[in-house]
Amino acid sequence: MLSNVGAYWNMYTGDTLRAAQLFVDGLWSSCGDERIIIFTTNHKDRLDPALLRPGRMDMHIHMSYLKSNAFNILASNYLGIDDHKFFEEISQLLEKVEVTPAQVAEELMKSNDPDVALRGLIQFLKEKGREDDEIDETNKQNWDIGGKWDNELERKWKRM
Repeated sequence: MLSNVGAYWNMYTGDTLRAAQLFVDGLWSSCGDERIIIFTTNHKDRLDPALLRPGRMDMHIHMSYLKSNAFNILASNYLGIDDHKFFEEISQLLEKVEVTPAQVAEELMKSNDPDVALRGLIQFLKEKGREDDEIDETNKQNWDIGGKWDNELERKWKRM
């Protein structure tokens, strides 16, 4: 698996696209008939379309932030529960906070007791929400233009 494709090639070569193409093409020629190569990036839009074309990357899977339906699966897998009194509060927090499935799984693994694990998760989500709010406010202050918040800059910032 190659994580953060663009940064990897930028670090080691001056020509990101050419190096990536040679690397992928070399893997195809040196491997047997069946192979699975996994590339990851946080910025697919920054990769050259020649690298993303069929034949080099045949399948693209978007891994989003965790939402309540996926949380229910994690709770079942890690805690062996399908419902709990804290599920509604957690679901509401997940609509407001951006966390990955791995972050939530880490919190759920801290205890085998569902009450303890879910209370810890609620605390984690609330803290993460506060941190996100502080980051948003700091960025708004840093990007303030002429004493007012620029909505176009906000839209661009959220796409980053």
